[in-house]
Amino acid sequence: MHQTKNDLPLTVREKITALLNQQLAASLDLQLQAKQAHWNVKGANFIALHELFDGVATRVGEAVDLLAERITALGGVAEGTVQAVAKASPLVAYPLTASASNQHLEALSSALAKVGAGARQAIVTATDLNDANTADLFTEISRQLDKDLWFLEAHLGG
Repeated sequence: MHQTKNDLPLTVREKITALLNQQLAASLDLQLQAKQAHWNVKGANFIALHELFDGVATRVGEAVDLLAERITALGGVAEGTVQAVAKASPLVAYPLTASASNQHLEALSSALAKVGAGARQAIVTATDLNDANTADLFTEISRQLDKDLWFLEAHLGG
């Protein structure tokens, strides 16, 4: 951990940084999965899904930046390399053979739901560690993930 004048105790900052890095890895993986869907979707709803998947990737990218900046603000190191993400992400590998709309919608909505569940658990953990700012950050991210999941599931028809 780097020196900081942030008044959260070092042990709390270490635990929060680990929590944030876990969510950072999942979010970076999700962002790349959304781009994979964006680039490779085929079918009658191509343009709508192509744009939706790109929007998801953009919004998740904004969350990635918030997570990484919070880590460094607490004196930690944001672990955002491909190698770190591959090791730490809880997401299943994206099906590279997916091309049909429903294949991408199923894969991406499952990944998004998993990251959303992790964000909700992180809210509880950050709250238990008395870090209201990080809990608030996770709440903001969770809210957007839930909205994007709704958009994806609406295309699945129920």
